[in-house]
Parts: sequence; C-alpha cells; structure tokens
Amino acid sequence: MPRFPFVPREEKFFGLFEQSAQNMVKAAQELKTMVDNCGDVVKSVAEIVELEHQGDIITHRIIAQLNRTFVTPFDREDIVLLAQSLDDVTDLIHAAADSILIYKINYATQRAKELADIVVQSAVEVEKAIPLLRGRKELKQITPRCVEINRLENIADRVFRSAMGELFDGPMDIADVIKWREIYQYMEAATDRCEDVSNVLEGVALKNA
Repeated sequence: MPRFPFVPREEKFFGLFEQSAQNMVKAAQELKTMVDNCGDVVKSVAEIVELEHQGDIITHRIIAQLNRTFVTPFDREDIVLLAQSLDDVTDLIHAAADSILIYKINYATQRAKELADIVVQSAVEVEKAIPLLRGRKELKQITPRCVEINRLENIADRVFRSAMGELFDGPMDIADVIKWREIYQYMEAATDRCEDVSNVLEGVALKNA
C-alpha cells in the first residue's frame, strides 16, 4: 500500500492550539501582574506586545497547516474558529494593557483587579481544555471545563456592570471615567472571547464524541 505524503500528522494542529493557549495565559498573567502591582507598565506592555505577536505567528501557522492538510482532525471551520478565538483573547488583553499605558494609568481600581483575575482564570481553563481535543476518550472531559468558562464569563459580566455603575455614580473625574470604561470593556470582552473558545470546543466534542 503506497504512503501518501499529504496525510496529516494531526498532532501538529493540537500542538499549535496548545501553544496558542499557553501564550494567551502568559499574556493574561502579565496583565494581572500589571494591574495588581502598578509596576513598570512600559515593560509589562512590551512583554504583552511580544506575546501578541507570538499569538499572531501561531495563528498564521495553524491556517498555513490547514491549507496544506487534506484530512483534518476535526471540521475545518472549527479549526479556523478556534484559532481566531484564541488569538482574539490575546488581542483584547493587549488592548487593555495598551490603554493603561496610553492613558498613563498609575493606579488600579478594585474592579480592574477583579476583572484581571477572571481573565486569568478563564484563560487557564481554556489552556486545560485544549489538550483534551487530542483523544476521543478525553473529549467528554471538555464539557465541565466549558461550564466553568461560562460561569467565569457570567461573573465577569456582573463585575463589569458593577464597575460601570460605580464609574458613573462616584466622584471620579469624567476623563478618568472614559479611560476606565474602555479598559473595563476590553477586559470583559476578553472573557467573552474565552467563552467563544469554549463554545467551539464544546461543539467539536459533541461532533466527535
């Protein structure tokens, strides 16, 4: 029986997805460190920018691998969605960090700390779920991870609503209100994109179980 060179090594996709998730977690952790400590913002943003670039490279590799692969480990559209959703999380973390730098924020609100913590927790849950794609037996373990990601996203929604209410009810000056509103929006959106990742993962698990 002849061997066909175009038959894919499926682990290439899984490895790339795992790299993307690990990269996303590093960006989330750097954002949390930045918000919690209000330390060297320029250094932290530079680190996140580098991680965002790495995320882009990994995403391009996934798409390039997809274009070279005849038989994929799961649906092609799900591969694209998963790659893009993972990259979107890192992009939004970068946007939040960049806003802190641009607006010269030198303190963190309690709500910002709470949201940064939820972003990290959500990213870590995604990182734990991604390797479960590798085996059919592991697919059923994806759903509990997705449930947890959705729970965290709901908490982020509540924190975000409270944060917005406090911005407009408190004594903060209007310029700071506008700055923090944007930062909060980026951070909450990052948890939304984690939920998007979980939706793709759950769909893949259901289709391939």
